[in-house]
Amino acid sequence: MDYKKVKADTTTQTRNVNEFIGLTDNVYETISMLSKRSDQIAQDLKHELYRKIEEFSTSTDNLEEIFENREQIEITRFYEQLPKPTLLAIYEYLNDQLVYRNEANGKGIVEEMVSDVTKVIEAKK
Repeated sequence: MDYKKVKADTTTQTRNVNEFIGLTDNVYETISMLSKRSDQIAQDLKHELYRKIEEFSTSTDNLEEIFENREQIEITRFYEQLPKPTLLAIYEYLNDQLVYRNEANGKGIVEEMVSDVTKVIEAKK
């Protein structure tokens, strides 16, 4: 997913708790899921940033280093202005872009998709 094009909020805001129980029926489970997704997004952004900064790294000091540092600063500022990973995870959750599976209680989108497919197959018979 291209996190640079996502229209997520860049600041925190108060949310209704009832918005977060739709998929899991449990607020704490939802928070745990959002935390794990947020960690995944943070790792993706971190690796992407490091790859871009590595392009400018040199082992020798020279006059061009000043210009390279400016480019590094611009890239870093761009990534600092992106929404925080937690806000991106909340955005994905509220826009039904996350897949939730819990084998213990049998809940999740996968189960709903399977039941929808079986309904379609039965309807064709």
